[in-house]
Amino acid sequence: MDTENKSQTVRVPVLHGYTKEFYDWCHKQELRFQRCQQCGTWRHPPRPMCTNCHSLQWEWAPTKGTGKIYCWTTVHQALDPAFADAVPYAAVVVELDEGPRLTTWVTGISPDELHIGMPVELWFDTVTNEVTLPKFKPQVTR
Repeated sequence: MDTENKSQTVRVPVLHGYTKEFYDWCHKQELRFQRCQQCGTWRHPPRPMCTNCHSLQWEWAPTKGTGKIYCWTTVHQALDPAFADAVPYAAVVVELDEGPRLTTWVTGISPDELHIGMPVELWFDTVTNEVTLPKFKPQVTR
């Protein structure tokens, strides 16, 4: 499927503020999350203040792009018509090796095959000229 068709069938995030900064990194093929420069706590979704130490000092820190499935739910009936062709699909929370969690897709595997703790690795899906989504696939054992 080409990018133009994808943009008509996939909901994309509204790009402004910290959300835009997060997706700008994804567009550069880098998965970065905010990390407090005072205490080192990772956070997502992005926000101005650390919930651990209340510092306003932070950076966009890179991740390795590997993690494990933390939890998921399988969607059998799309609430939004944009996702109707994708059902059943799994909305998955991946816990990155560095600690932050991200709600995303795990591709290349059916929802029935997912399991808690499954190792996954990052790939980027360019869905429009402006939006690249971080998605995951089962990690290849090396």
